[in-house]
Amino acid sequence: MPINVTIDADELRMLLAMREEHDALQSERDGLRSALRLVTAERDLAEERLRAYRRELFGAKSEARASDQPGLFNEAEVLGTNATPAQEDTPETRIAAHTRKKRGHRKPLDPNLPREVVRHELPEGERFCNHDGHALVEIGVETSEQLDVIPEQLRVIQHQRVKYACPCCDLGIKVTPAPLRIIPRGLLTESALAWVASGKYQFGMPIYRQAVLLRRFGGDISSNTLAASMVRVGLATQPVINLMRDALLDADVIYCDETTFQVLKEEGRKPQTKSYLWAQMTGSGTPIRCFAYTAGRGAKLADKLFTGIRKGAVLMTDVYERLPFAQAPRA
Repeated sequence: MPINVTIDADELRMLLAMREEHDALQSERDGLRSALRLVTAERDLAEERLRAYRRELFGAKSEARASDQPGLFNEAEVLGTNATPAQEDTPETRIAAHTRKKRGHRKPLDPNLPREVVRHELPEGERFCNHDGHALVEIGVETSEQLDVIPEQLRVIQHQRVKYACPCCDLGIKVTPAPLRIIPRGLLTESALAWVASGKYQFGMPIYRQAVLLRRFGGDISSNTLAASMVRVGLATQPVINLMRDALLDADVIYCDETTFQVLKEEGRKPQTKSYLWAQMTGSGTPIRCFAYTAGRGAKLADKLFTGIRKGAVLMTDVYERLPFAQAPRA
């Protein structure tokens, strides 16, 4: 039998309100579900793009590269994978069997480097004993050291050559002679020339990058000027190089080896053509290192490197047979 339920007007209004609230919640739920599907799709698309970017940046390329060659941007990550960052010295820990140093210990800094002492003191308001209030007295210091690097600093040296004149006549004028320079009237000091040469030939920094670095610190000098200065330095130091080569050829033991490399924009030759850089060094006495460039590896070019070698000298090299007296019969 049907059941008749009677409700009053207040209960009816309450039921209608609950029905409206239920419908609103369902509509909100459907909207949230749609938004969730959209956000999920955007997230999946972003993850796929991220994977593609990672493959493009860090994935294997078609160009061959040596496995031990460090990357251009991730060199610190590669070299620091198995290393411990430089930390301050830590005290030793004594255990029963032996003495073990805590991790993080590093070798001390070079004692010959100049030291700048920075004192860190307690504020005057804290220099009292927390137990009885008496003033504290200094009993020593705890020392730790850090290596500091001063960036390149450029300065201009202004040479003022004093002029003198006779107060009685106009014929006694004298001017202090100009100081000797490796490049007469050169724009760079000998120290600056040494900086460019060591950067180029010892640390492998191209000259155009050195010009950019100088501009960063206020020295607007073109790479052409730096390159021309290196050529002038080479010509000026050639007598010293000749003396070094004479001493090398007069040594008892001489080492020699050559390596290939490519020279860009060399007149009459393609950049892909092999050139050779020869290294010659003494085996005893005063150490001498001489380097020479040749466009090829022929016997005539190699013989020129050892013209005037001392009779009876020992030449140690690889199996290259075109060096002088390399084919001579053994004693």
